[in-house]
Amino acid sequence: MTTHPTTRRLTITWIILMVLTLVSMISARLDAEDQWLALPLWSALLVLISTGFKAHQVLMIYLNLRVSSPAWKGAFLGLALVILGLILSGYLAARANLLG
Repeated sequence: MTTHPTTRRLTITWIILMVLTLVSMISARLDAEDQWLALPLWSALLVLISTGFKAHQVLMIYLNLRVSSPAWKGAFLGLALVILGLILSGYLAARANLLG
């Protein structure tokens, strides 16, 4: 049995994604000035957590993985976590290079 997400669910998910995008944008600008500075660690983590939740919502709602097998869910969510981990490690490496 395949169930498709309702228009209401899609709309609510879209609103959540837009709010999280605004949270990411605002957190990236909180400590920013007119010059280039590395984001504070808390701000970068907030952006990554927001991005991870957004990726989860897109996978589960828009790609409808919530009705797929656990193997597919695990593969896609695992890949998203690997990508977020790579982004975090790149941020930490760049920050160490910038600060040290």
